[in-house]
Amino acid sequence: MKGPGIFLAQFLGDEAPFNSFESICKWAAGLGYKGVQIPTWAGSIVDLKQLAESKTYADDFKGVAQAAGVEITELSTHLQGQLVAVHPAYNAMFDGFAPAEYRNNPKTRTEWAVQQLKYAAKASQNLGLNAHATFSGALLWHTVYPWPQRPAGLVETGFKELADRWMPILNAFDEVGVDVCYEIHPGEDLHDGVTFERFLAATGNHKRVNLLYDPSHFVLQQLDYLQYIDIYHEHIKMFHVKDAEFNPTGRSGVYGGYQDWIDRPGRFRSLGDGQVDFMGIFSKLAQYNYEGWAVLEWECAIKHPEDGAAEGAPFIQQHIIRRTERAFDDFAGTGSDEAYNRKVLGLD
Repeated sequence: MKGPGIFLAQFLGDEAPFNSFESICKWAAGLGYKGVQIPTWAGSIVDLKQLAESKTYADDFKGVAQAAGVEITELSTHLQGQLVAVHPAYNAMFDGFAPAEYRNNPKTRTEWAVQQLKYAAKASQNLGLNAHATFSGALLWHTVYPWPQRPAGLVETGFKELADRWMPILNAFDEVGVDVCYEIHPGEDLHDGVTFERFLAATGNHKRVNLLYDPSHFVLQQLDYLQYIDIYHEHIKMFHVKDAEFNPTGRSGVYGGYQDWIDRPGRFRSLGDGQVDFMGIFSKLAQYNYEGWAVLEWECAIKHPEDGAAEGAPFIQQHIIRRTERAFDDFAGTGSDEAYNRKVLGLD
């Protein structure tokens, strides 16, 4: 496992050191991070189209990070991926994810989003990356609770349409040898294990359909995030290290009562302040030989982001497990061959 890394999306701003790619990379390196994950919608630090079309620009961009003391871990198109599939009920709320010229026009907005993902495939190749972070978007989310009763075939139709929209994108990523890692997240049609399986099947088990594992979203859904690793470890190619807590009351539970984040029973926390069993998670990922990055995604309604970032690097570093190269009981080994094994079994 590589790390610690940090997702830059929550830290970019108008003031130094958060207002330029070079300065934020130096800030991250100074805190002990070894990698940075790039939000490609942040035009203040990156031009995704140029990153895709110019190897020189990509090399220079990567060089800025390396000179500052960090690597680029992955690119992210979370916001653009969301716009690949939007139910009309959410058009106004998601319009802000696209440039002004694509708003109030869902068709052209979707076309823009698809092109953004295709740029991200080539950009990832130009940077020498093999995994990419995104959201799936959602056509079915408004039916997540089965009331009113869903019409027969609705779910199948929804996942077929979602897969049809993603297939050209997945094929573009396949052409450049990069995995698409969907962050399993409430609000997306891919929000748990069952929905991931539905989408995977709808794409014909496309080999580029993979997972960004973030346990915080499973805490808020009350899903077994350790067993999730046992089931889906072959698809986990990215890892957001993010904490959360769930404290239901007699007044509010999983759905949160439309409350602000700070008042919800389920809320994100800075690393170590929540309920996530990171010792269990890092142990399981080591057990299954996860070789990707461990990347802090900081979101907390209480703690200051700079404090969360400062605490995050040592927290991740302390949890990364270096896999052993030999068995702990090798000292007691007796050696064996087929004849000896047969003797032990009483066969000779």
